[in-house]
Amino acid sequence: MNEEMKQKIITVCNDKIAKKGTNVGLSFYAFFANKNDNPELLMEVATWWIQTHKLNHFEKALKIKELVSSIH
Repeated sequence: MNEEMKQKIITVCNDKIAKKGTNVGLSFYAFFANKNDNPELLMEVATWWIQTHKLNHFEKALKIKELVSSIH
């Protein structure tokens, strides 16, 4: 996953946590606009979420932030 996408995910997680608290959940769709303008990146994140980490559709923002922060 590229650095720009990692930072976007962390930013979205931080925003959601700040607005709704530490129990807030989100799906990987939260990181994309409502139009499919970058299908390759969407599939990369979906693959990371679903196949690599076997995450549920909705996961805690804190968990996602920690997972993404650990990517080097």
